[in-house]
Amino acid sequence: MKDIYRGALVRLAAVDPQENGRTFSRFTRDSELMRLFGSGPARVYSPKATADFFEKEMDANSTKQYWFSIRLLENDRLLGETDLLLDNPASRDAFLGIGIYAREDWGKGYGTDAMYIILRFAFLELNLRRVTLNVFEYNPRAIRSYEKIGFQHEGRLRGALLKDGKRWDLLYMGILFEDWKETQHD
Repeated sequence: MKDIYRGALVRLAAVDPQENGRTFSRFTRDSELMRLFGSGPARVYSPKATADFFEKEMDANSTKQYWFSIRLLENDRLLGETDLLLDNPASRDAFLGIGIYAREDWGKGYGTDAMYIILRFAFLELNLRRVTLNVFEYNPRAIRSYEKIGFQHEGRLRGALLKDGKRWDLLYMGILFEDWKETQHD
């Protein structure tokens, strides 16, 4: 049987709120990263505030949210995080979030590999029908990655974001189990 938490480059692991808090807080000083992580103003967070956030979120949504750390296979280094929020369990739909913290780790396939793993978990372990995400129009690297994995464009909130005096669209993308299954070769 295949290890469902392991990919070609990374693995998914339990979130340690203290470790994730320390690691993520270092990268909150990178305003570009923070603009990719959220639609609000970029903010700098302390390790304690970030750890408290993880603990609160994990406790509040413990029955409907699945949090994972993303770790590099070769040395177990913490790269980022991903989560699935079962926003409508009756219809077997979930909302996905993902982020790779360090700029030097972007563009190396780590996020794409983590997406393959979290989708495998979503469809084979949780028996989901659909996984949805949103992405900012100004993040073409992520959009290309999601398209490569099989996500389809499903909607757009025109001008939903204001960054640098310009309006940007918020894009919604989704993948159905049937679409994901067609891309699997193992």
